[in-house]
Amino acid sequence: MNLESSLYLVPTPIGNLQDITLRALETLKSVDVILAEDTRTSGVLLKHFEIKKPLKSYHIHNEHKLIEQLTDSMKQGQKMALISDAGTPAISDPGFLLVRACIQEDLKVECLPGATAFVPALVNSGLPSDKFTFEGFLPQKKGRKTRLESLEEESRTMIFYESPHRLVKALGQFAEHFGADRQASVSREISKLHEETARGSLEELIAHFGDRKIKGEIVVVVAGK
Repeated sequence: MNLESSLYLVPTPIGNLQDITLRALETLKSVDVILAEDTRTSGVLLKHFEIKKPLKSYHIHNEHKLIEQLTDSMKQGQKMALISDAGTPAISDPGFLLVRACIQEDLKVECLPGATAFVPALVNSGLPSDKFTFEGFLPQKKGRKTRLESLEEESRTMIFYESPHRLVKALGQFAEHFGADRQASVSREISKLHEETARGSLEELIAHFGDRKIKGEIVVVVAGK
């Protein structure tokens, strides 16, 4: 494969390993270095597809320190791929700072199409998908109430990421700000064996998940006003 870019953002499966694209595999096999959010998690993926390339840790806690070093290496001709633990890099994951630095240094960046959790969750929700706002993870404490208040008049469908242990609390906060009868859906374990999408009012979803032990990545889709 003839690589023309310096940095490739490569989406990886959010569940089923077969969701990876042929182009993603070819790119990962062709670059010089793979930057991974968690080298242990990514190591499992690369081993499964028999990809033997140097792995370098790149995550939210070290990205500021590494950017100059990485762009310098790219200037010297190294081709790099950036992957996150699952999904598309820079979507609620590290990547934005490196992409911006590469653009500033006139290094060519290419993002491959592929898996991301919020698209199937939105489409599967049954809520309007012609216009939507992706909110990702809300602030856990400071600024959370202010952000929710700013969305009270939002007319577009809203998409949130949430952790399983905070799901019921988040649904309660959504009901408080948007109304308990507001329609919503909760998708978890997308493309995995125990995939589930629950739909209904926020009040119904709170009752559905209230007494359950919840696992997996969570996407909450809420109808606009």
